[in-house]
Amino acid sequence: MRYAPMVLRRCNKLLADEAAAADIAQEVFIKVWEKRSSLNTEFPSSLLWRMATNMCLNYIRDSKRRGYAVNANEKLTQIACVEDVEANAGNRDLLNRLFKRHPENSRTIAVLHYIDGMTLEEVATEVNMSVGGVRKRLRSLKNTLIELEAL
Repeated sequence: MRYAPMVLRRCNKLLADEAAAADIAQEVFIKVWEKRSSLNTEFPSSLLWRMATNMCLNYIRDSKRRGYAVNANEKLTQIACVEDVEANAGNRDLLNRLFKRHPENSRTIAVLHYIDGMTLEEVATEVNMSVGGVRKRLRSLKNTLIELEAL
């Protein structure tokens, strides 16, 4: 239970839905238990952090595919606060096109760096890449975004 609060905070941060976050956090520990013999548990906090991040991002992606909101309250707030519905739809489309052109973990890298505020070094540790590799992925995302906006 030492790492449970950390995993739950991570899930809450990404999902903004306490019930879904609790479910995903529980799934993280179930997955660790099921694969306990094959996992490298030298750094358990990093492993659990990465698993929670990936499982939350998968949950968000699957929820969007199925057409229901991850957090109904947050969705209602977003709808109520949007002044320009067309611009919001355009931004969502732009991000979808952006991430389709890049490897799956580029989305994770972007979330960790831009949303969670992690440093390049922290992101590199989380995704098992070099700092230069993370920097290159972020630069590539920026260049693709500039290219897509120009179209």
